Amino acid sequence: MPPPSAGPVLRSAAGGQRRHLAVSSLLVAGHQLSEAAVPVVVGAVIDLAVSTGDAGALLLWSAVVAGVFVVLATSAYYGYWLEVLAGKRAAHAVRMDVTARVLHPGGGAPGRPGELVSLAGSDADRTGEVAYALVTAVAALAALAGGAVVLLSSSVLLGLVVLGGVPVVLVASRLLARPLVGRAEAEQETLAAATGVATDLVTGLRVVKGIGAEDAAAQTYRRASRSALTARLAAARAEGVYTGATGVLTGVFLVLVAWVGGRLALAGTISVGELVAGVGLAQFLIGPLERLTAVGPQLAGARGAARRVAALLAAPPAVTAGHALLPADPPGAVDVRDVAVAAGEHLGVVTLAAADAAALLDVLARDVDGPVALDGTDLRGVDLDDARRVLLVARHDAVLFEGTVRATIGTDPAALAAAGADEVLDALPGGLDAELGERGRTLSGGQRQRLALARALTADPPVLVLHDPTTAVDAATEDRIADGLARLRAGRTTVVLTSSPALLARCHRVLLVADGAVVASGTHADLVDDERYRTAVLS
Repeated sequence: MPPPSAGPVLRSAAGGQRRHLAVSSLLVAGHQLSEAAVPVVVGAVIDLAVSTGDAGALLLWSAVVAGVFVVLATSAYYGYWLEVLAGKRAAHAVRMDVTARVLHPGGGAPGRPGELVSLAGSDADRTGEVAYALVTAVAALAALAGGAVVLLSSSVLLGLVVLGGVPVVLVASRLLARPLVGRAEAEQETLAAATGVATDLVTGLRVVKGIGAEDAAAQTYRRASRSALTARLAAARAEGVYTGATGVLTGVFLVLVAWVGGRLALAGTISVGELVAGVGLAQFLIGPLERLTAVGPQLAGARGAARRVAALLAAPPAVTAGHALLPADPPGAVDVRDVAVAAGEHLGVVTLAAADAAALLDVLARDVDGPVALDGTDLRGVDLDDARRVLLVARHDAVLFEGTVRATIGTDPAALAAAGADEVLDALPGGLDAELGERGRTLSGGQRQRLALARALTADPPVLVLHDPTTAVDAATEDRIADGLARLRAGRTTVVLTSSPALLARCHRVLLVADGAVVASGTHADLVDDERYRTAVLS
């Protein structure tokens, strides 16, 4: 399969801003043409003064020069403002596309969190630079074309030199810019990797400190950072070579233009004013040519970033979604693999291997494609959001969002009490209005766990799947939560994957799973005679 192309991403980014880009290009081109007109008008004033000495005419043409500057300033102000606006909006559109793909219900976005953040940040910004490159190219070409027309009108030879030299400079610049694409892409990839490592380390800082791995973590980030620095220096060297080479090309071209114009003036083919205009235009053309040659690296960076964005957007979802919808409050009988849960049953599941628990949770949560039926309806044919509304999986590592407790978990007093979260609220200054830090890091593990459980219970889904909801609380609190959970979820299908005796004792039925299959079934009291179960739960 060929790698994703950057072209569609760049066209979409620029196409979404076509109106702003068109107006901006016209205004910036007007600014450039006004700048080109300045030496031409000054040359006309000089010719008029030398040939006629008419003070009135001189005053009139001086007013024309002032008018040119007014047009120049006005078009520059609004043109460059629209250029920046178009670039920012193009980057924002790319950022929204990246965010939508990352948050797609089907999942499957490749890369670590830090790499995805880099895609939505620096890569989106660099892709949006295609707008700046387009406006710069249009304005620079307009200035070069205007200068060529003026030069042709005064001297065909001088105009042909300009018209013949510009394509040569452009082609050479384009060839020199080719290696920059790979350099820019490598730079962005290593930067994303370093960002990913940093994000992972910050997220798991407590764990890193807990196991005394600060030095190893620092070495890991140092290696990633050095790789990013090496790639950036390599890209900078390539950009330096490109800038120097294109500067030499531009300088040689302008020297040639000035030499031809000087010879023509000495021969009397052009007037003194036309000589002044020619020299002024030759000096002016340095700017458009430099900006035009700078478009190459800018597009190279945008193309490299867009290719990374395209790879993300082209990644297929982890699960396929249907379009069917479920009843608002179905009975809640679940069939997944060889596990059958009756409607309203309170079921406990003990797995001998963590991989079995993870596989079961992934299928139930529709994070991977797998056979799971609700009341006889295959959820693979159901809209993902609707399936997850009805069958809610609350994982052990559920994340609390930043904000107030009220906004994060709700205010249902029954759910708060059942989860033991009412005690947490009593300990927090402000209670429900207390502010939670990022991912709830200001709370203890037990406090986070109880608030996450309260959030799941507040949702009151027809089917609730809980994974180790009480591993960070003490035995007395766990026993109260087990009682509250059983009372609150009475008559509602509840599946608890746990090894907690307190939670399993309140279940109607408990399944023991090994190697992906149910190997024993019964109540908690029945299964304590099974050595495998006893080892998993009571040891």
